[in-house]
Amino acid sequence: MDACVEALAQVQAADRYPVDWPDDPAGWLTPGDGLRAWIAVEAGAVLGHVALTPDMEVTRLFVVPAARGRGLAALLLDAVRAAVPVPLKLEVSSEGLAAIAFYERSGWRRVGSSRAGWLNAAGEPALVHHYVSPPGRRSPTMS
Repeated sequence: MDACVEALAQVQAADRYPVDWPDDPAGWLTPGDGLRAWIAVEAGAVLGHVALTPDMEVTRLFVVPAARGRGLAALLLDAVRAAVPVPLKLEVSSEGLAAIAFYERSGWRRVGSSRAGWLNAAGEPALVHHYVSPPGRRSPTMS
């Protein structure tokens, strides 16, 4: 868990994700309603993470800055989709332009937007976009 928290710290420093550093980062990574999580590891270092909630929502997806551009986010999402044979959903802040572009390139479809209960960088209720996974599922190439 310490390696996952360290990876999250790298992402937060680079991207401000999560927007505010949690009081309990390990708890944030493993929310009480979490169903399952996957991590990408290389040479003992955590490079990425994703979790799934019981209501089939993908959450806590991130890849450390040094490992970006290698397709790890797509592999993590593929692992979730291969494990769960139903449509998935996710939310992404409107400030996450790179994440939005990634999801849309990957075939995720925006189905709505709403205001979140947390504040964005400007101190306003964040605008979050709601997505559903593309049809079908791909086989992951990671273990």
